[in-house]
Amino acid sequence: MRHPIFLAALMGGTLALAGCMGSEKTEVDRALDTVNAVDATNLSDIMLTVGDPREAVAYFTRSTNESPDRIDLQRGLAKSLVRANEPERAAKVWKRVVSMEGATADDKVALADAQIRSNDWAGAKATLNTIPPTHETFERYKLEAMVADSDQNWKKADSFYEIASGLTTQPSGVLNNWGFSKLTRGDAKGAEKLFAEALTYNPGNFTTKNNLVMARAAQGKYDLPVIEMTQTERAKLLYTAGLSAIKKGDVTIGRGLLQDAVDTSPVYFDEAARALEALDAGSRRG
Repeated sequence: MRHPIFLAALMGGTLALAGCMGSEKTEVDRALDTVNAVDATNLSDIMLTVGDPREAVAYFTRSTNESPDRIDLQRGLAKSLVRANEPERAAKVWKRVVSMEGATADDKVALADAQIRSNDWAGAKATLNTIPPTHETFERYKLEAMVADSDQNWKKADSFYEIASGLTTQPSGVLNNWGFSKLTRGDAKGAEKLFAEALTYNPGNFTTKNNLVMARAAQGKYDLPVIEMTQTERAKLLYTAGLSAIKKGDVTIGRGLLQDAVDTSPVYFDEAARALEALDAGSRRG
């Protein structure tokens, strides 16, 4: 007579065990989901930093197709497209991002950046105008300065460049842009000062060195500035100074600088040599 009771007890124990196993399985599944999420996040970070841009675009394209509502993956796709030099596609994705729940002011700044990269200055200006003035970041003001530059609103551009340079510990890039802005509007002296300051933060940047030489040459100062440079860079900077001198009508000085460029370069400096030949040929015809 005890068999039914025993069976009932056994069945009860089995059900209890099954209940425990179900609970444990749920916990395991949750743990695995967490691990997978962490792995996916790590992979996304890798793709955005050290991954090949084309591989990153492919990865985030697949991921956004699988999970279109995940804003972090949409951001990853947009950033990867910028890295892959596809700013127009990036701008379309950033527009999608800023319309999603959880979008931030930084997303709008990133959209404006992609629009500038794709030469959509009007779009960038409109996007920046939607960002609240309380969002004061280096990236935001750097873009504001560039847009003001494109509008030739020099007063506003100078103001934004100054604000941006004060919001970063590495302002070399924005100082170089500001200097180039000054140079294009004819303020060579102001440009020289900004290029020189930019080099104090990044003394190895050749573009800034070249811009500094152009700013000095625009003022008739053709001697090379006292800055850090390799022998090859010295030859290239002499070449820049020589061409600038010739454009200003100082042909004799320009010829001498071109010759110095050829003599200075550790390898044969074809560009300077060709410029000298053209100059000499022009003199003979004259």
